Amino acid sequence: MSNPVRHVEVVCTGNICRSPVGEVVLRAKLADAGIDDVVVTSSGTSGWHIGDPMDSRAAAALARRGYDGSAHQAQEFRSSWFADRDLVLAMDSGHLTALQRRGGSDLAVPVELFDDADVPDPYYGEDEGFDDVLDQIEKAADRWVDRLSR
Repeated sequence: MSNPVRHVEVVCTGNICRSPVGEVVLRAKLADAGIDDVVVTSSGTSGWHIGDPMDSRAAAALARRGYDGSAHQAQEFRSSWFADRDLVLAMDSGHLTALQRRGGSDLAVPVELFDDADVPDPYYGEDEGFDDVLDQIEKAADRWVDRLSR
């Protein structure tokens, strides 16, 4: 008998840098661990970039490590999605607060930070910032794989 599919949503601001990197990395690490009952998607707290691909610098950082982010299209998180998600992961404390506010006081789904510390937004910085963010996301994703394997 197979386990029911769980749905994890990874959220940042515009869904073009941190959250799609988190989505791609977490999905790949889950697959590598043989965990096939988790669907990972990503979105942003804003709709600024709806339909846009991943930031080219984020995609390049992923590609340098063997990940493929080419299929990504940005989308905005909808409050109605809480009912369909089993876990929502925020890239920083601002996103966490925004998501908790959207979910209201009777939020049934866990909303947590992706990492123990905020994942910084590399968008306005140099290209190296995307590699630093990827380092942090890979380490945090390993911990999520461990938690999701239980």
